[in-house]
Amino acid sequence: MSVIAEAALAGFFQVLFEKLTSPELWKIFQQEKVDADLKKWAITLRNIRKVLVDAEEKQMTDEFVKSWLAELQDLAYDADDILDEFATEALRRELNAEEASTSTVIIKFINDCVGSDRDFVTLMRSKIEDIDTRLQKIVKDKKDLELKENSGGRTITTRSWPPSTSLVNESRTYGRDEDKKKIVKLLLESSDAQLSVIPIVGMGGLGKTTLAQLVYRDNEVSNYFDLKAWVCVSEDFDNLRLTKEILHSFTSKPWDNNSTLDSLQVELEEKLSTKKFLLILDDVWNEDYVLWTELRKPFESGALGSKIVVTTRNFGVTSTMGTTLPYKLEELSHDACLRVFTHHALDATDFSKYPELKEFGQKIVNKCKGVPLAAKVLGGLLRTARNRNEWENVLNSKILDIPEEKGKIFSVLKLSYNYLPSHLKRCFAYCSLFPKDDEFEEKDLVLLWMAEGLV
Repeated sequence: MSVIAEAALAGFFQVLFEKLTSPELWKIFQQEKVDADLKKWAITLRNIRKVLVDAEEKQMTDEFVKSWLAELQDLAYDADDILDEFATEALRRELNAEEASTSTVIIKFINDCVGSDRDFVTLMRSKIEDIDTRLQKIVKDKKDLELKENSGGRTITTRSWPPSTSLVNESRTYGRDEDKKKIVKLLLESSDAQLSVIPIVGMGGLGKTTLAQLVYRDNEVSNYFDLKAWVCVSEDFDNLRLTKEILHSFTSKPWDNNSTLDSLQVELEEKLSTKKFLLILDDVWNEDYVLWTELRKPFESGALGSKIVVTTRNFGVTSTMGTTLPYKLEELSHDACLRVFTHHALDATDFSKYPELKEFGQKIVNKCKGVPLAAKVLGGLLRTARNRNEWENVLNSKILDIPEEKGKIFSVLKLSYNYLPSHLKRCFAYCSLFPKDDEFEEKDLVLLWMAEGLV
């Protein structure tokens, strides 16, 4: 079962629940005395939906979970077909109840398609029994797979790459001079606010962390603030861990694993009191406003002009944490992206020593679409290759064909996908039906989503 297929499944459950609880359909369920069966479906499917997030994660590495999801998908689509047949039957009966002079052509057509009431009831009971049997097997297999329930938020997965640090080699970063100037200007602006939070937002791999590193290491910024700290947040927004790491970054104090959140926050508040500080919170995903307001309490003791810079690819984070308009990071220019690529592929800034590779290099960089991470990974793949055939092979490969151990592109993209709500995963999955490089209008796509019942 593909990632695209399970994306459709996660969102498809919502459609099933809406149909199972539809007042129009519930009337015919009761008439045919199948309401008790379908009520059981709703309860069982609701319990299954609780483990879908965990199943989506595990099916990438567990063939049994992958097979279970495939069975569940088949059952969900068959159940949806049954509900559609009930909807058609309800319409047929409604039309039959009207005066004979009304919609006779439509009534005859539907009767020819559906058959008599007795035929319909017999067929539906048989299909419902089949779904019941398959559903019980799926429930039993779910228990055997020991899938974890999701209480409403997203599951927290183990970070698959090292946390970021504040260190950066400015001579080896390209194309972010103007962005750096703008963020530095925001940091050095005088403000009446006790604390300003500046979000830097953009898609994965654009270089948000690199930009934050450049700003953090800037001499003018360092001289302006009394204290600085850098913390990589990532997916696990745990206030105890974060407070501990922030305090350690500000003070270099050894960690005390026995400290409570209260004692740590009191100590941090005292450390920041009347000080103008800069805190970088890198790679933030949390949108929980309550968690954020709890974490920020000690920061409010700082001097006027204290700043927090948040890097995130999630626009929801900017509204939760930001006090200023988010700074949207754009793609690198082609020339800057080319320099990133040649630096990692050739340890050079151009192709002057390897003119025979320039044509392939230019085309490879075009595939990167201004994303420095893509240029870095593809350049790294070719670091020891000087053969035209090897460069042509990379040019003709798909970006996601790159082995995970050779680069983090898939991890970066997969994480963004994981954080989509289920209904958006299904809309995203629908786009896979379009051929590569196919152009479509936004309005047309929305109309197609509506036609499929996705929105």
